[in-house]
Amino acid sequence: MSTLSFCIIVKNEETALPKCLASVRDIVDEMIVLDTGSTDGTIAIARSFNARVYSFDWCNDFSVARNEVLQYVQGDWVLVLDADEVLVPEIIPSLQQAIDSPHHLLINLVRQEVGAAQSPYSMVSRLFRRHREIHFTRPYHAMIDDSVEALLQREPDWQIGYLPDVAILHYGYQASTIAARDKFTKARTIMEGFLADHPTDPYVCSKLGALYIDMGATMQGLQLLERGLQSIQNRSQIDAPILYELHYHLGCVYGEQNPTQAEHHYQAALQQSILPKLKLGAINNWGNLLKEKGDLIGAKTLYEQALEIDSTLAIAHNNLGITLKALGQFGAAIGHYQTAIDLQPNYAEAHQNLGVVLLKVGSVRESLAAFGQAISLYEKAGSPEGDRLKQGLRDMGFKT
Repeated sequence: MSTLSFCIIVKNEETALPKCLASVRDIVDEMIVLDTGSTDGTIAIARSFNARVYSFDWCNDFSVARNEVLQYVQGDWVLVLDADEVLVPEIIPSLQQAIDSPHHLLINLVRQEVGAAQSPYSMVSRLFRRHREIHFTRPYHAMIDDSVEALLQREPDWQIGYLPDVAILHYGYQASTIAARDKFTKARTIMEGFLADHPTDPYVCSKLGALYIDMGATMQGLQLLERGLQSIQNRSQIDAPILYELHYHLGCVYGEQNPTQAEHHYQAALQQSILPKLKLGAINNWGNLLKEKGDLIGAKTLYEQALEIDSTLAIAHNNLGITLKALGQFGAAIGHYQTAIDLQPNYAEAHQNLGVVLLKVGSVRESLAAFGQAISLYEKAGSPEGDRLKQGLRDMGFKT
């Protein structure tokens, strides 16, 4: 039976670390924690879980730190998490079965991005066989993929597998976490340094291009995404996940400026051979484009496709509700709005949309209750939508 080592690099993670370590404690044979300068209780917490703790001077390069921790590994396999991630307990039996295969070199894992509405899943290479030639590259999005690809060219008998169910929950992309850690600025600085030496690397073009767009530098991001797309299309071997991301992000950029071009990119994204869960962002966004141009049946089909892949996707329930309302199917619309709210109780837009359709069918009391909940949620989030909704209700003669 294969042994499994757990590795993590940390700094001031006393809040998140206990949950992370507890999630892997019963499956791993050793825990190795590399601390990069904590001044809180991180080290004490790690030792309370019987982890071996080592110190490392941070050098602004995640791959260097991750390779440092690999030096201390003794198990046959390595599992890597960040402090804001936890292993899903239901995945443990299939994970143990996968690492016992003598042919597997790498097992890709599905990660759920908690709090991400548009693209709630990603695939990460965090479970791999300990091998002298496997190491991390890239200073920010540190990954082993480059070294694994090089190894497979020399030793093609190895196999890469994946577990289709969610294995990791990731809490780091929630807005409050990003704001607290100034994650955007750190990512930009590190990736720009890598881009200077690798100006046509499709992966960094995709990641940094999308980051520029998130930070409001839309034209700069668009140029980088287009550069990445041209570069990857000129390669003999196409990396489907990266190609999907490039088309997806380009679709997002062109969504308002050039809907026809956006549709082209979403269609191209969906043609890639990747796990259906990873395509939800493109499916939902393409549905939105069709809905906006009046193709309600096409939009309905896409939202239903998204829900076939993941019935818990609240945004797809909300968007399907909007489409069904426009088609005059009020009862079905109400059902999907309520499902969206059940899945995500703080979904202000779904509460508001529910209020609209309830008013349409004459359920005034229930409608006003839904509007009231939406207003409360908007105000808690500091959104001006709450004031606009209150004014709209006053204009219709309702007291707020």
